[in-house]
Amino acid sequence: MNLSDSQRSFLESNQSAAMITIGDDGAPRAVRVGVALVDGKLWSSGTQDRVRTARLRRDPRCTLFVFDARWGWLTLDTTVRILEGADAPKMNLRLFQQMQNRPTGNLNWFGRELSLEEFLHVMVEENRLIYEFEVIRGYGLM
Repeated sequence: MNLSDSQRSFLESNQSAAMITIGDDGAPRAVRVGVALVDGKLWSSGTQDRVRTARLRRDPRCTLFVFDARWGWLTLDTTVRILEGADAPKMNLRLFQQMQNRPTGNLNWFGRELSLEEFLHVMVEENRLIYEFEVIRGYGLM
């Protein structure tokens, strides 16, 4: 992944981002997402039926705009690889453990505390997948 040390550090401290994909008409479409570095790879979570998933299957180019609570920001031009299948629930578990800084124990999901078994069950029910971002270029004010 093409990240500088300062960019990697910014991503480790900031998980709020806008994910910008390309619509059917060629116009950019933005949605707020959470991102995190998991084992050195930049991930976000989605579902099979999300519009952005369909867009990324058609065109894997994506821009991430990661921001902090003040004025820091990082823009990343990326190509997205969709990770799905039998391993996707466990990959989502790793992602949300990282995002919530909870390597063990229960996780929060929409205001509820879920055991790891409950969390994995929800990931299966929701057809969760992982967006893995291959960074092409990054720039910002960090």
